[in-house]
Amino acid sequence: MKKNKIPMRRCIGCMESKPKQNLIRIACYETVLTIDVTGRAKGRGVYLCKDAACIALAKKKRALQRNFSMNFAADEVERIFAQLGAENGQSDGKK
Repeated sequence: MKKNKIPMRRCIGCMESKPKQNLIRIACYETVLTIDVTGRAKGRGVYLCKDAACIALAKKKRALQRNFSMNFAADEVERIFAQLGAENGQSDGKK
């Protein structure tokens, strides 16, 4: 019996390959960023670990801008990272 391959994707924060089901997809379609919970949204997608440290690292490295080769508005990038933090049950971390 043939085993099914597990789809692997590379995280834009830590740059490690992990199973696709363990990562969050962020899609860019017509210069609008969205968090893709279904994995089927239109547009180009990048993957990010659900780990808070990895999310913070991706924000620090400007990974979204680099991987999509676009300069997004600062408020749009902040909105995406705020949603990622809220989904994972974390606070913003600012004091």
